Amino acid sequence: NGTTNFTLSDVVESPEVYYLLLDKKTDNKIPFFGEKGEITINTKLDKFSFAAKISGSKNQSLLDTHKEMLQKFNGKQLDLLKEKFEAQRNGDTALYSKIEKEENSLIKRKFYYTTNFAINNGDYEVAPYIALTDLYYANLQLLDTINNSLSKKVKTSKYGIELDKFIEDIKENDEQ
Repeated sequence: NGTTNFTLSDVVESPEVYYLLLDKKTDNKIPFFGEKGEITINTKLDKFSFAAKISGSKNQSLLDTHKEMLQKFNGKQLDLLKEKFEAQRNGDTALYSKIEKEENSLIKRKFYYTTNFAINNGDYEVAPYIALTDLYYANLQLLDTINNSLSKKVKTSKYGIELDKFIEDIKENDEQ
């Protein structure tokens, strides 16, 4: 309605990801970690989700750091995909195989980076959140390692409980 500043509030029991949307019909949304305290989101209307700057949440700050590193991994993965396509187009099977090995190695490094990041931040709810969103297809051992590194407070949080349940579901399905 033309107002540039507004305030939203909620009673936050446990830090969790919220979404700020301009219109329910679009994908133009800003995900952010809501937690106790004041969180400020500054953005521009024309670049709503891309220009968002979020402050006041330690979990959000950690998530942003993690996302920045993942963007570097994803950029390298795109470069390898291009090289692989060119090798295939040129019929260079040896180069194609070499690039495919590099790609597999990069994916493993990405998993290990994410696992180490979650372990090193086990005192924050971002750790199980990252495990659930970025490692849901990783092997059970990595997920278990993260789950075992979580602080008691984080284990009882929304995402701590969800991660534990996710791991238990995997174990049950493996037994069947």
